[in-house]
Amino acid sequence: MTRAEIIIKFNKHFKGQPRIFRAPGRVNLIGEHTDYNDGFVFPMAIQNYTTVAVAPRTDRLLSIWSENMQELTDANLDFNTVKRGHWSDYTVGIAVMIEREDIKLTGADIYIESNVPVGAGLSSSAALEISSALALLSTVNAGMEKKHLAKLGQRAENQFVGMNCGIMDQFISVHGEQDKALFLDCRTLEYKLVPLPSDKVRIVICNTMVKHELGSSEYNKRRSECETGVKIMSVSYENIRALRDVSLEQFNRVKEQLPPVVRQRCRHVISEDERTIESIDALQKHDLVRFGQLMNASHDSLRDDYQVSCRELDIMVDIARKIPGVLGARMTGGGFGGCTVNLVEKDNVDLFCEQLISQYKKATDIDAKIYISSASRGAHEVI
Repeated sequence: MTRAEIIIKFNKHFKGQPRIFRAPGRVNLIGEHTDYNDGFVFPMAIQNYTTVAVAPRTDRLLSIWSENMQELTDANLDFNTVKRGHWSDYTVGIAVMIEREDIKLTGADIYIESNVPVGAGLSSSAALEISSALALLSTVNAGMEKKHLAKLGQRAENQFVGMNCGIMDQFISVHGEQDKALFLDCRTLEYKLVPLPSDKVRIVICNTMVKHELGSSEYNKRRSECETGVKIMSVSYENIRALRDVSLEQFNRVKEQLPPVVRQRCRHVISEDERTIESIDALQKHDLVRFGQLMNASHDSLRDDYQVSCRELDIMVDIARKIPGVLGARMTGGGFGGCTVNLVEKDNVDLFCEQLISQYKKATDIDAKIYISSASRGAHEVI
């Protein structure tokens, strides 16, 4: 969608010449449920964006139109900035967090449109938070360092929306670069951009088209179970602050001290951190077969130890692994539905798409959606 087209749409609902900002969704290649354990992740920004057009007002009212929801809603920055369980919470929440930084906002007319699939585990929420943050900051000519912007988006989701997510989604939405995935240390926020070999493989994202309602409550429960594991293991290892501080060897020495479910959760996170580090090494050595094997092991661990997969995800992964040219397949995102991410040899992508859609439909009676995406640019203004 061009800048001119966005302005025309904006002016159907508001007046003025808006500034326009975009932020991408993401797919995580490996390193799942490690970010809120201070661990390591390897996401890439995708070519699906949330676009926000904004023009300042003279009052303190946020007037927000969602093209996707076909709904207009208002929030007064002086009176009603509380969570409502509404799609606008992400934009209002980021406004609240900006003002807590001693940046006083004006009101704004805001137009939102997104092609990041909602409920697919591709981080539509972070794309909305980051694009909204850039838009709101622009109304008062305020800038913000990229890492701080990512933290602000996470804070909005944690403290306002009520989802205890880690930093990964907002960080990659801000820092993504074309043709590169991002290896991130979620404790230090040190990162490395790693080129993806687009001449040999494609990243193919497959949407199961289901999202089970267990998602948010079970997400917060998993986080609590990980914290319980840290507390118990810190008796034996006094310097650990999070699961990222425990090696698999250390874990195996004390695992019998953990309740069975907590033991499973910790084993997934600790082994997933090790897989993620190894996957970067494999990619830099151009060992795509090994990278795919690590993706497979990641899914198996998420299914068996972390128990955040579901029937449809497992069916989709099983189908994918049997299709020629597939090097690795795993669920991606929070789980309980959403998407799989697949490492597919370039020449086999058409065959993969055809067979996966056909076989998944036969097994579930659901029409899957497929997105073939290269790594894309992070949040930016549309000039």
